[in-house]
This record gives sequence, structure tokens and C-alpha cells, in this order.
Amino acid sequence: MSQAATEPTSGPAASGDTVLSVDAMGGDNGPATVVAGLARFLGQRPDAKVILHGPEGTLSPLLQKRQLADKVTVRAADDTVKMTDKPSHVVRNAKGTSMWSAIEAVRSGEAQVCVSCGNTGGLMALSMLRLRKADGVNRPAIACLWPSFNSAGFNVMLDAGADIRADQDDLLAYALMGASYARNGLDIRRPRVGLLNVGVEEHKGRAELKVAHEMIGKAADAGDFDYVGFIEGGDIPSDKVDVIVTDGFTGNVALKTGEGTANLISTHLRNSLKSNPLSMLGAVFAQGALRKLRNKVDPRQVNGGVFLGLNHTVIKSHGSADETGVAAALNLAYRLAQAGFSDKLAARVASAVSLAQDAAEETDATS
Repeated sequence: MSQAATEPTSGPAASGDTVLSVDAMGGDNGPATVVAGLARFLGQRPDAKVILHGPEGTLSPLLQKRQLADKVTVRAADDTVKMTDKPSHVVRNAKGTSMWSAIEAVRSGEAQVCVSCGNTGGLMALSMLRLRKADGVNRPAIACLWPSFNSAGFNVMLDAGADIRADQDDLLAYALMGASYARNGLDIRRPRVGLLNVGVEEHKGRAELKVAHEMIGKAADAGDFDYVGFIEGGDIPSDKVDVIVTDGFTGNVALKTGEGTANLISTHLRNSLKSNPLSMLGAVFAQGALRKLRNKVDPRQVNGGVFLGLNHTVIKSHGSADETGVAAALNLAYRLAQAGFSDKLAARVASAVSLAQDAAEETDATS
């Protein structure tokens, strides 16, 4: 593992400041939206420092308009990773892009967390290339926050699409990483972890799920989490679990299904409230309750999938994120940087190797 990938060399991050590295050019809505979200974020976190990556001629006027020119450092990068670029193309041609520059600032130790609204596959490929996988991680995962009945308001689900495959060792690593994220991102002292399956009965599911079920259960005490066993799709937003562990194919399908269903219900509800004068009058009386409901399930407020299993923290914002969504992703990045999440996760992942070996040996011994 190279020194550049693990130790800050110089600059703000080494001095104890909280520094975020932001790709200004990756989103569907352009750099103006990223800068607008940045302005909102810095209004809430005036002590944060930001390195913004993109064409200086484009970014400087936007920053001046928002009176951020003296609060944000612009790192010139004239090229952009397109949303349609394949990961292999990104890896071969990324030098000079804003995404490459944003990741390099974290690699060199100038910043603690990288945030990008750009191409997910390209961002993961570049992050793995430049930041490297943490020792003991076979497949990094994307962790997302899911609105739930929990007191924190959200559950953590991983993997949400970094890799469609996951064997029992990967699922154990996801459990440990997800528990660490819930502990540091949601302040849950002892997270409850569940393994997503087609049923809660122990005889159900693929072979690797059954093995992972045993391994995660035996690793719970050492990993400082509670294992609730198998859970079903209906439990994802429930209050019986804090961390949902699954493979990237299943997790991504669940995530996109949830988003689509939320949009369907929102559209039908809006149309129903406008269907006749009486319904419109009722909507006026219920607007306070409807506003609370909208804020609770608003996906913009939980924008930001965290790449877990790398030597540094990378956050992928939705490509279509608006000002509110960008600010939410930056606030998440700030919180994780403040908690020293990268170092804590590295320690947790390092323990996953020995835990996996111990659990596997115990499983083999009893089978």
C-alpha cells in the first residue's frame, strides 16, 4: 500500500481542518447547481474548507456571484467525465478531468473526503485505481440511507450497486463496514444488522447466504453489533434493523424500486389532491402534515452513497441532485470527515479478515 494512499503529506487535512474535495462538473444539472449546493452547505458549516475542481473560467464567476471566492479553492481541470462513459474508458482517459482531480486531492492528503455527482461506474473505477481497496476488502460496496421507522429516521443498506456479486466473505465485510457507517454516520452505538433474503427461515436462500448467516452471527460480538438474522424486503424500512446487507444486484434493484414507488405514490397523491375543489380545500387544511411527510421521505435529504472498502472516503451524489441534494451530500461528507470515519473504517475492515477466517473455521468445524 503506497504512502500517498494512506498518509496525509501536507496541506489543510494534515493541519486538522475539515477539507472536502468536490467535483463540480459531474452532475446532470451542471456546475451552477453544485455551487448553489455548496453555498447552502457553507452557510451551515462555515468552518469547512472546500477544494472545487473544474474549469476555472466557469467556476470563478459562479463563486463570485455567491460570494464564495474567498472560501473555496478552485483547482483547474478542464475536462469532464461524461455520464455515458464506460468505466474502462474513464480509467484510460480520466487525467485532466475534474473527477480525477477531485480524487487526487484526497489521495495526496489535501482533503479527507471526495464528493462527486458524476458517473457512478467511472467514479468507482477511478477511486479503486487511485485510492486502492483497503486491506481485506475483495469488493467495495456502496452504502445508501433508506428512510425508515427507526428513531434515526434511516437505515443503511449495502451494497447498492458497486458489484452485482458477493460471496459469504464479502457479505461479512459488508456487515462490518455497514455497522461502522451506522455508528459514525447515524450515531447508533450498537447497530442491528440483518441479511436480506427471500424469507426469514434459516433453510431459505442461496448457499452463500446460509454460510454468511452463520459467519455474521458468530462475528457480531467482536464486531460490536447485534445480528437479527435474515430479513425480507418489507423489513428494509422497518425499525427492526439498522443495517441491511445484500449483494449489489439485489440492493440496486431494491433501491430503484423504492425510488420509483415513492414517485408513483407522490404523483398519485398530488393528482388526487387536485382532482376536485373539495380535495383542494382538504389539501389546504392538511398542508402542514403533508409538508412534514414530504420532508421525512424527501430523497434529497439523504442524498449521497458512500463508497465503503477504499483507503479513503468517497461519496457519490445523485447525478440529478438539485441544490438541496448537493448540500445534503456535502453535509454527510463533512460529518464523516469530522468523525475520522476513514481511519475507523480501515480498522474495522482490517478486523474483518480475522473475523472471517475465525467464523469460517467455526462454521466448517460444526458443519
